[in-house]
Amino acid sequence: MELPDRMGVLRVDLSERSVQSERTPEAWRRRYIGGKGLGARYLYDDLSPNVEPLDPENILAFMLGPLSGYLPGEQRYAAITKSPLTGTFLDSYSGGTFPESLTSALGDHVGLLVSGQASDPVVLVVENGTARVEQTDTWGLDAVKTCDAFDGSVACIGPAGEKRVAYATIASDRADHHAGRGGAGAVMGSKQLKAVVARGSPLEPPPALAARRERDETTFAASDTGRWHTTSETVETVDFADRAGILASHGWRNRGFDDAENIGIEAVCERAYEREHDGVIPGGFRLETDVGDTVPRGATAMSLGAGLALSDFDAVVELGERCNRLGMDLISAGNAVAWAIRAAGEDLIDYDIAFHDPDGARTLLESIAARDSPLGDTLADGVETAVDRFGGGEFIPTVKQMTLPAYDPRGAASMALAYATSDRGACHRRARPVEREVFEEQWGVETMVQEIIEAQDDRSVRWSLVADDFAGEVVVAEAWLDAIDVPHDDIETVGERIWNLVRLFNVREGFDREHDCLPNALETGAALSKERFDEMLDAYYEARGWGPNGTPARSTLRRLDLQDTVDDHTPIADSPIETSSRPTFDHTPDDP
Repeated sequence: MELPDRMGVLRVDLSERSVQSERTPEAWRRRYIGGKGLGARYLYDDLSPNVEPLDPENILAFMLGPLSGYLPGEQRYAAITKSPLTGTFLDSYSGGTFPESLTSALGDHVGLLVSGQASDPVVLVVENGTARVEQTDTWGLDAVKTCDAFDGSVACIGPAGEKRVAYATIASDRADHHAGRGGAGAVMGSKQLKAVVARGSPLEPPPALAARRERDETTFAASDTGRWHTTSETVETVDFADRAGILASHGWRNRGFDDAENIGIEAVCERAYEREHDGVIPGGFRLETDVGDTVPRGATAMSLGAGLALSDFDAVVELGERCNRLGMDLISAGNAVAWAIRAAGEDLIDYDIAFHDPDGARTLLESIAARDSPLGDTLADGVETAVDRFGGGEFIPTVKQMTLPAYDPRGAASMALAYATSDRGACHRRARPVEREVFEEQWGVETMVQEIIEAQDDRSVRWSLVADDFAGEVVVAEAWLDAIDVPHDDIETVGERIWNLVRLFNVREGFDREHDCLPNALETGAALSKERFDEMLDAYYEARGWGPNGTPARSTLRRLDLQDTVDDHTPIADSPIETSSRPTFDHTPDDP
């Protein structure tokens, strides 16, 4: 099937205000496909070791896949860069109408690679297969007002990105959608790039692809996940986590939240006046608030509700919309406020804030985004920065500087390993074994490791196609790629190769076993003893073909055709770790 072949990228240098079209090597396309994989290859190849994330040299990539515009479900794009929060590779994804427009506007390009730093605030306008840099007077506006200021579909930063908050987002669709965790918005702000404006109409797939997409969407809608998504989207996760005993609340002090039903799916359905969009796979629930319309996600109730012990539904939703307009990841922001509440309670800081206090939370969120107070400025760089200054490292768990989402691994040991080995810091999207483990009586180490690795590799492929997170579950990557004659290697090998390439990037930046850690705040309970965690981590490294310090081994690189990719600055292991046994232990978490 003949379709436009997305064979290149647009390189934008904001310092020079130049735009160049560059062909992507065919071998890269075959080995990495697009999206996460191709973005990782460019980042590893282009960046010098230890470049500061907010330096002009850092690259911010807006990546698509070879099938963007045609795949089932909501179209998405990947924001890829070196994270200012974690110092790791960062890939963050966002849906809505912006990726649809960007797909059309880029023509036969699969992405934008933005480097340099503008002397004054600018926007990047993409249309007709090229881009241009223009001045803007929108600096200082929130994300909603910025989106409204342009003719076209917009991805932009809010005040948090302008102030380089380490977990600032890139917002689109009037702040309904965000490339969220890890601070891609701060990198965008450091470049003085206020917005990317894409001008293009959604693509019309040819009949054969349209029929394939319709079949996959119908299959997904009839699946358990599809029915769940249609009924509750992600807002039901607070109810699920509470019932399963894995909902962190009160700033990670408790597991379980007595008022979960007040901020969960029933409360959302009662207030919603429409779904975000119609169709076989409907969008989120749209609500009205005092600060404007909003589409709350599951993380809103978990991080800003249970996490701050807030049972007032209106207050929780309003705080979420506040974060959206400021352009700030609400998981990280909620955890920052929770740390402040606990630190104030222990007299580590002199600040008037407490649980059950939406006004205090709102004031601190705004202060973080503006960096207009000593505490706000400190928390804008992340919880670990506040811990270094004030103490309180036992309050909020982090992995690689990123705070955990509210899925509490003290109730599911496999989730601790998933967080620890995530390539961008504590992330529940790379693997969620918790969704199975909590319903099964016994999981051995081997089962945990297998579940996590399969999910990480599978999602590496899915995010290289840049498929919808949920509808992507029914996308058979190889079949779709074959349908339009996209050259590719064996899909399982591609997923494993991409995961290992990102690991090479991270170990070049200084990450190793020490950073694949169990947070101090979670070293409680039989399911999470340090000894058992180390057993799991050894087994994971062995299955990955990595050395005992978490670096890929030479034999693994040869098997994955990465031996010619690795540079002289990247540590590698002479041989993989070998464990003498594979212990099995009962899943017996503490009662919440």
